[in-house]
Amino acid sequence: MHSAGTKGRLNIFDVGPRFGSTKLAAAAIRGALTLAAISALLLIGARSAQAQNSATSDDGSEPAVVHNTWSSGAPLPVGAVEGPAIGVIGKNIYLAGGSGSTATEIYNTKTNTWSAGAAIPSGGDWGTGAVVDGILYFIGSRTEVMAYDPVTDAWTTGLASMPTARDSLSAVVDKGIIYVIGGFNGSRVATVESYNPATDTWTKEAPMLVGKSLPGVGLLGATIVAASGLGNSGWTGDNEGYTVKKNKWKTLAADPNPRSNGCSGSIAGKLYFAGGVLNYNPVGVVESYSLKTNSWTTLAPIPQATDYPGSAVVGGRLYCIGGAGGVGYTQIYQP
Repeated sequence: MHSAGTKGRLNIFDVGPRFGSTKLAAAAIRGALTLAAISALLLIGARSAQAQNSATSDDGSEPAVVHNTWSSGAPLPVGAVEGPAIGVIGKNIYLAGGSGSTATEIYNTKTNTWSAGAAIPSGGDWGTGAVVDGILYFIGSRTEVMAYDPVTDAWTTGLASMPTARDSLSAVVDKGIIYVIGGFNGSRVATVESYNPATDTWTKEAPMLVGKSLPGVGLLGATIVAASGLGNSGWTGDNEGYTVKKNKWKTLAADPNPRSNGCSGSIAGKLYFAGGVLNYNPVGVVESYSLKTNSWTTLAPIPQATDYPGSAVVGGRLYCIGGAGGVGYTQIYQP
């Protein structure tokens, strides 16, 4: 008999009617249990083998990332370029102008190759670069603003001039607005002005606390950080943070290695600052700054210390390209 709730299921205490005898029922049960055990073992073995094969495939196809290391890319074709304007569009790095140069060079980070773009129409010395909506903006050479479109390979001139004439400046983009920071116009200035490419207009912002040129800059969350630089009394470790919403600067932990003219960029919530110049000599020091802990960390030095290279971040890596006194080095840092 089957009790309520066991209909359709084998009751080992009621085997007579189903198998005809207790011995036959016991034999059948043993066979069923043995078959089930074998099937379970085969299933476990198959899943284990599948997992091992999957792990082997992943390990073989994705080489491990070695952190805090430097590598080299194809050198810049035009050789040493000091102070180029630079920006990232897609996976390509666009480098325009620089001291004595009007060249526009394009570095493909996937193929590690360079190609040439349309030459910058005029100037090109001591400016800075920034990208908004797929357009590279050159700002500097005193007041000039030009825009390069990689789709048409053409430059646009005649844009609204920067209000304060200066060179040796830095730029950071936040929400489609370019913030141009510091610089030199006979003295080191604390001036900060923002440019809106959508309206071709400039706005005067709160100045830095310390006048300086060529600090290491980056956007960390909602804060623009401007670290170190060359001040009017010499090189300074002054480190400042600017909040766009408040239009206000505040003092942050000083850079323990004051310098200017370095390679910088923000990656994963930290500002990375590589190389630069101290007392007119290139230095190889590399550091990261964490806004969260308000602290600095010393990292692997840049292989070739360079003065005023171009800086770009692609795929979580910092690219330091060119610089005075080099041979067009392309140096790549993996945090």
